[in-house]
Amino acid sequence: MTSASQPVLGIDIGGSGIKGAPVDLATGTLSADRLRIPTPKKSTPKACADVVAQIVEKFADQLGDGPIGIAIPAPVVHGSVPMIANLHSSWVGVNAEQLFSDRLGRQTVLINDADAAGLAEVHFGAAKDHPGLVIMTTLGTGIGTSLIMDGTLVPNTELGHIEIDGIDAETKASANAKALEHLSYPRWSKRLQKYYSTMERYFWPDLFVVGGGVSKNHEKFLPLLSLRTPIVPAQLLNQAGIVGAAVAADTLTDKQN
Repeated sequence: MTSASQPVLGIDIGGSGIKGAPVDLATGTLSADRLRIPTPKKSTPKACADVVAQIVEKFADQLGDGPIGIAIPAPVVHGSVPMIANLHSSWVGVNAEQLFSDRLGRQTVLINDADAAGLAEVHFGAAKDHPGLVIMTTLGTGIGTSLIMDGTLVPNTELGHIEIDGIDAETKASANAKALEHLSYPRWSKRLQKYYSTMERYFWPDLFVVGGGVSKNHEKFLPLLSLRTPIVPAQLLNQAGIVGAAVAADTLTDKQN
């Protein structure tokens, strides 16, 4: 990663809001207060790109001419979106990376939002300087995942959908399942135990990092798990998508240099 003083713009597109800020990649902190604009009701790629353009304009005087990073709630395969969650269905099949680059007049790097959060935690958060295989999970509406080996991202993993006892894991172990079924933390932790134990058998990771809004209450459920793998709460919270998107853009700059 570069250590240039010029901040890199990271943007996180979600179902309810589009957030962005320049990121100091020497420290992983925002170099200005983030700007949040509500996601358009008809959240097509073009409509979202128009909002992103407003964020770019807001911070233009703080940025160089390098690429910007954008995190979205979807897999990103060679710049294209094969499926989408929480945004308009017209994203599917679109080379959104090219669309954003054309709209903004600058190179854009698109990344899955869980992957962005994982990169942020590896570079600046709970997994910083941790060797080997790190698996980050975000416990929310579903279970988002990112898999990072010695700092290198394996993109677009969907490990929240592994089948356990013939059932899609996130339908039983997500924070949403906890809320819908009114599960206590001890009861929910039994489902998490089965999920993370299964992940251990499949991947033999060196570290689990747990994010998502429920991670702020990590002391109520992480100590209840019995795993051979260390498991820790995420640190960057709602800034992770912005920071990770900026890391992804900076990584592209490094490759080009």
